[in-house]
Amino acid sequence: MNNTTTSKPSPDINQWLSEAKADPRSSQVGMFLVHNGVVRETPKAKVRQGIDDGTTVQGMDFSFDAAKVEAAIAETYTMNGIFYIRVWLNEGRLTVGDDIMFVLIGGDIRPHVVDALQALVEKIKTQCVTEIELKA
Repeated sequence: MNNTTTSKPSPDINQWLSEAKADPRSSQVGMFLVHNGVVRETPKAKVRQGIDDGTTVQGMDFSFDAAKVEAAIAETYTMNGIFYIRVWLNEGRLTVGDDIMFVLIGGDIRPHVVDALQALVEKIKTQCVTEIELKA
């Protein structure tokens, strides 16, 4: 991967919500929940495992497997009460503060939507993407 920033423009979440509410399935939706993952300067190992090597994240090389993402979305649609899903993933060299992903989920009740968002984001992060932190 080269050293230039190649991130994509982020989606308009208000537009996404308008489109979701216009979808035929929206009459069954009582809640929409949005996840917006961004590049942070604190290394993942420090946040998740308490390992501090004294470095900070300057950016990230990010890529994803589109087929795996589509399979994860399809699996999430099988969860109770889930009627709408939309996912956007960035790609390329990202810098601190850049958007990594947006996930929008619509479902019947809060517990179903929260569980589905947690499950989908976890699956995307652990099985569908490659994140290489660029540290200093």
